[in-house]
Amino acid sequence: MTELTDLDEASLAAHAAEWRRRALRGEKKARGIAHALETEMRRRCGDSIAPSNADLDTRPLALRQAPRPWWKFW
Repeated sequence: MTELTDLDEASLAAHAAEWRRRALRGEKKARGIAHALETEMRRRCGDSIAPSNADLDTRPLALRQAPRPWWKFW
């Protein structure tokens, strides 16, 4: 793996997303690498820019969507 300081922000985000996907598929060492990449992203950009959680959320679509209030009829 390349040095974290050599990667630009877009490349760092892409690598972090790829390693997180590998970790979710069960690859043993991918979790640590994904964590290190995400930590570097937070160090550079702060907590305001987080990796896209849409591809990390493994819940069914019905559970991901916010429930509609019962009092709204339309």
